Amino acid sequence: MRRLLPAVLREEPQFRLLFWGHALSMIGDRITFIALPFAVLSIGGGAGEVGIVIAATTLPFAAFSLLGGVWADRLPRHRVMLVSDLVRMVSQAVAAALLLSGSAEVWQLAALGVVFGTADAFFSPALTGLIPALVAPERLQEANALRALVMSSGMVSGPAIAGVLVAVLGPGGAIAVDAVTFAASAVALSRLRPVAPERLDAQEPRFLAQLSAGFREIRARRWVQGFLIVLFAYHVVVLPAIFVLGPVLAEKELGGVAAWAVITAAFGIGSIAGDLLILRFKPSRPLLWAGIGFTLASTQALIIGSGLPVAAIAALEALTGMAVSAGFGLWETTLQEQIPEHAISRVSSYDYLVSVGAMPI
Repeated sequence: MRRLLPAVLREEPQFRLLFWGHALSMIGDRITFIALPFAVLSIGGGAGEVGIVIAATTLPFAAFSLLGGVWADRLPRHRVMLVSDLVRMVSQAVAAALLLSGSAEVWQLAALGVVFGTADAFFSPALTGLIPALVAPERLQEANALRALVMSSGMVSGPAIAGVLVAVLGPGGAIAVDAVTFAASAVALSRLRPVAPERLDAQEPRFLAQLSAGFREIRARRWVQGFLIVLFAYHVVVLPAIFVLGPVLAEKELGGVAAWAVITAAFGIGSIAGDLLILRFKPSRPLLWAGIGFTLASTQALIIGSGLPVAAIAALEALTGMAVSAGFGLWETTLQEQIPEHAISRVSSYDYLVSVGAMPI
């Protein structure tokens, strides 16, 4: 059985420890993504209240991602991630307890969402910077592909798992499961022993000075600037056509929710295929291939509005899912290879700001 595992899991024990713990927490997050709206509805909230709670969870990520990048470059990254996991575990446990006891209110779930989103903003930049310290350089793309594979698989399996958990345990029980996954991830992080890197500007106490140093790393590389513009455009222009206009069009012209479920599932399957592709395919010019991937992915609105049969749209969406997933993996690996270790979390925090942080726009 061990031989069936990818080489990075067989040969990199530190990454293997991080991977299994983080994989559980990512699946838990997919469960909460489905369970949280039902939790709000179960306590008498409506569509507006659902929007408020989700915004309370996502907006802090944009507000604090830059701060998270600075601290991840100043402190041991696995410790930053450990604290983030513990905070999110407590946040989810309290939300679950309130829901299971029947005493939850919308403002409480929104407040806990702020806590969750703030902790999440510290975790992601630290993770981007930690992975190169856990694997050999030749295994870096493989490690990123595996992490993305879990995320893509969670997009497909998460809703099904969440549906079962919500039906059997209720929304509070499903969110309690997410709290347990964070506990598992925290245990894995507490056992990590990465080599302590040299912090070139760790003695500089000023936050703005360290943040500016990270921005200088971006200004010194036109390829980073250009690709950040690509990511911003994709998240602000392309994705709204998928998340907002896509369901509307599906309802009016494609046959309703069943058709939309087929299309989104096809995209998720394509994403898995893209992650599997870059597990093996290591191009000599990865950023060029990443750019090609995002160019193909930018046609999603055209595909969905093409008037083609649902089966054809789903097949084309699977191709775009494959392209964008491979593009993200190659982009992240290029950052980790080319940005100095002491600045990678700060540079990645700008990446998260213009991509994930742009989603509310």
